[in-house]
Amino acid sequence: MNLSVHGIIDTCYASHSSPAGHKPTIVRMELREQALRVLCVSDPTQKVEAMQAMWLARADLDLDTQGTLTSAQATGPLPGRPALPRLVAPKEVPQRSPFTLAGRAALVHAVCHIEFNAINLALDALWRFAGMPPDYYRDWLLVAQEEACHFDMLHRHLQSLGHRYGDFEAHDGLWLMCTRTEHDVVARMALVPRTLEARGLDATPLIQARLRQVNTPDALQLVACLDVILRDEIGHVDIGNRWYRWLCHQQGLDPVAHYRRLVRMHSAPRLRPPFNTEAREAAGFSAQEIAFLSSDGVAESH
Repeated sequence: MNLSVHGIIDTCYASHSSPAGHKPTIVRMELREQALRVLCVSDPTQKVEAMQAMWLARADLDLDTQGTLTSAQATGPLPGRPALPRLVAPKEVPQRSPFTLAGRAALVHAVCHIEFNAINLALDALWRFAGMPPDYYRDWLLVAQEEACHFDMLHRHLQSLGHRYGDFEAHDGLWLMCTRTEHDVVARMALVPRTLEARGLDATPLIQARLRQVNTPDALQLVACLDVILRDEIGHVDIGNRWYRWLCHQQGLDPVAHYRRLVRMHSAPRLRPPFNTEAREAAGFSAQEIAFLSSDGVAESH
């Protein structure tokens, strides 16, 4: 496969407006029910197609913000995911140098895995929590669609390197936090988008710097893909920040103090510098929150 990075990105994002060729179909139903159905899809390609179909049909989907859904209504295991990659403990995932082709393929695969999980995380936030304003569900639908685009873009790039999703080992840290916070939307907003996913804001420029040192065509294509992902992830983290603060306001909670409690309660991972202050500010983190991170406040709270 010999796709330029612009071709990969254009192919992925074409589904935002007017898809070319075959258009996946979707059965008319309620938005949150449909999100649960798509979450259960295990095949990555089929999940991306189902997500794009859901996005294109969004204007025709009803929205019941008050209806109670349970995992018993799922059409398959939660989350839907393929038999591979083999999931191991984070410390058991091999570290490879981006200065080798195999190492770069492993790196692309690792980011692919993050983005596949991010589709599931957004869909879970969409279906699971009743009683939120309509814009909450629209926001997470947008996030799920953009995460599907990220996965599709990266998977195409991975295939151009002679590999597919599932060829390398991966870990399950993102979904583990999803299960820990499944009964508390405040904790979910605090610890998934604005903690785990926000780490990508810090890590991406460092990864891009190393890839620029590699300076091969495929490495520079990955840099361009990561530019797209970083741009979109700022918006995703901002959505998490906005809904976390809205929920804290509704419940009379101090956002910074409550965040410390949630970190301890759910054993959130330690966040380490350097922090991408510019991206975090753009994603809605306050000066107080950035100062808290910079003072190693998350580490001290354990």
